[in-house]
Amino acid sequence: MLLAIDAGNTNTTFAVFAGDDLKGEWRMATKATHTADEYAVWLTQLAELAGLAITDVDAAIIACVVPQALFDLRKMCRTYFKADPLVVGEPGVELGIRNLLARPQDVGADRLVNAVAAHAMYSGPTVVVDFGTATNIDIVDSAGNYHGGILAPGVNLNLEALHQASAKLPRIAVARPQRVIGKDTISAMQSGVYWGYISLIEGLVRRIAEEYGEPMTVIGTGGLAPLFAGGTDVIEHVEPDLTMRGLLHIARRNGLVRDDA
Repeated sequence: MLLAIDAGNTNTTFAVFAGDDLKGEWRMATKATHTADEYAVWLTQLAELAGLAITDVDAAIIACVVPQALFDLRKMCRTYFKADPLVVGEPGVELGIRNLLARPQDVGADRLVNAVAAHAMYSGPTVVVDFGTATNIDIVDSAGNYHGGILAPGVNLNLEALHQASAKLPRIAVARPQRVIGKDTISAMQSGVYWGYISLIEGLVRRIAEEYGEPMTVIGTGGLAPLFAGGTDVIEHVEPDLTMRGLLHIARRNGLVRDDA
């Protein structure tokens, strides 16, 4: 089985694949202080609750945008699963797509992994909208080339900034308000964030398509993707496991998973 790990700025996601089948997926808060032993105990217990024998893992792949966390994630794979993990972005790791940025090293591993998955799952040029700590919007052409993208503050980051910077504004959770015009402080904040982000996405996707010059398939991913996809027709597909599917494709391309597995 393959252990796929996506270490993001807020959460680290672990998934186990048997061939193409996603057998289990778990998330924990990303902290550079987690040790390899803590990862292993936590992951083993959750896998057992799901009826999985985590000891059957014999290969691992990691996408990490938190360099301080990589050492112990790699150590966990080597110590507890006897698997030397493939790390996206390191020399020799074949993605199967071209990175066309002027400084290719500046692109986060998660964004490239999403591009791999988008190209594998959908024909033609695609736009990936990833609702994470930041809201990433990435462009992939029909040949799989990564063209670049847009970075905006994440939804929850904006809510927290409103609360911290304004003495009278409370800390609230993101939600879809029934009306655009808020009738109280909370509904006004929710409208500003929710419908503001809907307008952001719709406007940027329109401008991307105009600049690119072709119709594009728009994919939403990340925890908040279903909520925002429900408020606009621009997001055509929601793929919650896009990053994990991208890691699986990369693992297969690099020989960690057999085509007939």
